[in-house]
Amino acid sequence: MSTGTSTSIDLTTPFQLDGRVAVVTGASSGLGDRFARVLHAAGATVVAAARRTDRLESLAADLGERLVPMTCDVLQDADCERLIADAIALDGHLDVLVNNAGIGVPIAAEEEPIAGFRGVIDTNLNALFLLSQLAGRHMLERRSGVIVNLASVLGQVASAPIKQASYCASKGAVVNLTRELSVQWARKGVRVNALAPGWFESEMTELMFSDQSANDFMKRNCPMAREGAPHELDGALLFLAGDASSYMTGQTLTVDGGWVAR
Repeated sequence: MSTGTSTSIDLTTPFQLDGRVAVVTGASSGLGDRFARVLHAAGATVVAAARRTDRLESLAADLGERLVPMTCDVLQDADCERLIADAIALDGHLDVLVNNAGIGVPIAAEEEPIAGFRGVIDTNLNALFLLSQLAGRHMLERRSGVIVNLASVLGQVASAPIKQASYCASKGAVVNLTRELSVQWARKGVRVNALAPGWFESEMTELMFSDQSANDFMKRNCPMAREGAPHELDGALLFLAGDASSYMTGQTLTVDGGWVAR
């Protein structure tokens, strides 16, 4: 029989974000809207950023205090600079950056205009780097901070027969950029990880879910034979954003129903 003193284990505090400031880009719809709500529910002051101001204001009206809407086009460097500066100015610090903004349009590689390809790279990769750099400079000074990049299962495997060369290229680059930033900043208190969702319904995946043959393809090839529900990313996001993942950096956490394990 044990005679030692029992020690309680705190399983909730590592997932709480009270007193922290978080920025979520692409927060006007889909996963970004959900991410803003989840971080807010965990106690963070959330700066919700996107181009569609009306949707951000609706989100702020819904959540109330600690949800700060900020209009931002991530393709505009000045907007990115203002977003990070204004977020820091709220309480003197920025603790979490969630790089969620992204685009992708299915098109055959031989038909995709180079301007379209460049546009996807600019949004999904270049803007993500700039925001990480801007937030990272502040976090490095404080020797504290977390960056969560939105990758995708299509940054880990090919998408064909769904044809998305530019999207796959951008998300594959996000995975390796995450590794590189994490190693450069690991000894300076800043952690960088990526979250890679599988098939979740959103504006960007609307065609996939509205087309019956595409929907059947997804369910046939997913080991769990279904799409992900919005709440099934909540735990992964909180894990990466908070102290529960304090010894984890440079990793891509895949939540995909087994898609890349096939």
